[in-house]
Amino acid sequence: MSQPEPTIAASAGPPDRRLHPWSWLFVLLQQLRQFVLPLVALVFFGSRRSDNGLADLWPLIGVVVLVVISVLQYFTYRYRVGGDSISIRSGLLQRNVREIPFARIHNVVLHQSLLHRMFDVAEVRLEAAGGQKPEAQMRVLGLDEAMALERDVRNRGQAPDAPAATTGATTASVAGDTLLALPTREVVRLGLISNRGMIVFAAAFGLMWQVFPERLVADWLQASFRSAAGYAGQMHLGWIGVSLAGLALASVFVALLRLLSVALALTQYHGFRLSEDRRRLTVERGLFARLRTSVAPRRIQAWTLLEGVLHRWLRRRTLRIDTAAGGPENDPRSLRELAPIATPDACDALITHLLPAAAWPPRWQALPARSWWRLFMGSATFNLVLATLLSWRFGGWGALVLLWLPCSAWLAHQHARRMAYAIDERLVAVRGGWWSRWWRFAEIDKLQALRLQRSPLDRRLGTASLWLDTAGASSLAPPLRIRFLPLAEAEALYRQLSRTLAGRRLRW
Repeated sequence: MSQPEPTIAASAGPPDRRLHPWSWLFVLLQQLRQFVLPLVALVFFGSRRSDNGLADLWPLIGVVVLVVISVLQYFTYRYRVGGDSISIRSGLLQRNVREIPFARIHNVVLHQSLLHRMFDVAEVRLEAAGGQKPEAQMRVLGLDEAMALERDVRNRGQAPDAPAATTGATTASVAGDTLLALPTREVVRLGLISNRGMIVFAAAFGLMWQVFPERLVADWLQASFRSAAGYAGQMHLGWIGVSLAGLALASVFVALLRLLSVALALTQYHGFRLSEDRRRLTVERGLFARLRTSVAPRRIQAWTLLEGVLHRWLRRRTLRIDTAAGGPENDPRSLRELAPIATPDACDALITHLLPAAAWPPRWQALPARSWWRLFMGSATFNLVLATLLSWRFGGWGALVLLWLPCSAWLAHQHARRMAYAIDERLVAVRGGWWSRWWRFAEIDKLQALRLQRSPLDRRLGTASLWLDTAGASSLAPPLRIRFLPLAEAEALYRQLSRTLAGRRLRW
């Protein structure tokens, strides 16, 4: 937390350190990225609307102001590495001092773009629990200095009960142990499984729709469709030929999206390496821009295993984690994936290594067999409402939607067969899904809240759901909850977990 700088003289200690001499350049580029659109608009539109020669100088004046701000940030930013914390001083007119204890730092992120690599520097982010912004963001440090700062956090930020790092052969034998490394063929598999190409295509289409006039984009799409339809009509393909041509075009489109996904995966995950050094996990990855992120295993709050259809075809899974460190969930620099892609055995071995006191895979307890119709009710209600609306609009043809009901009931059966939970002395886990399967689990010591929830239908049927909350839970991951339990069983589990949590200390 920022606070006014003390007026008393600083006591003798480690010397203050500055950012890299080229840091002002990177701060300037970061600020120009935010103001590039207003500056471009001022250059192209401002000069057209004014004959005053001074108006043409405003972009140059704006750039000069940004340069001055960047240089002042370099001269006013200081940091000091103490015995158990990092002190950061910043500001010119309003001076601030921030103390960040090593024990509170959850994640350390070192980011290198191509420009960073050219200057042999890195951007450093220190993330603690809570908040949407890092505790400290240093643009930029020399690479050697950034690596030294990461080592300081790793060595001095251990848990109070963690054994001190020893020197000599013992330390050398465990330093930098590689837990998982992805060769190029595995990264290609990751690209084939992922949907990153579609995300980029949708973003590019949305950007085109925003940049160009809507009428122009709509006219272009209509003209393209009419040209394709006219060309197909001239060839006299018939409805079978048109269907085959459409299928071929769709196949080419999907293949191009998969190639784009593979290219993006190679860019982001090339050289992926998960290593363990002195009770801290470090992930390094990236082809052009290199990213190095580290977190202590004790900071992991929850785990998620994912297995989609393509995962099963290739016999692979994805292992993700939640930490209590703040930051947007879609930030690519956050440590979210311990294994972007790996075999099921490799994922299980990684979990067993990092959670040695927990039994994985656990002994699963299936939910009551009648749970399937609770899942079916939501789909059936939607189908009935949709069929009513379509029948009112199109007559009897709208009732064809009801043909989906048997398939929906079968899918509900399959999902109910997969739903299960497991609770022991160390771990609480749930699983679900059928088409795309998932496993969600956390150490009991990491649970922060329990909630027994009953809807009106639950009260009618004598059932309940048990929700379990952890810090840093991702909204993109399946919730950690046990659904459709008989009320007596749900209350018994609630009392059991409450007694366990009352006798243990919350571990961050």
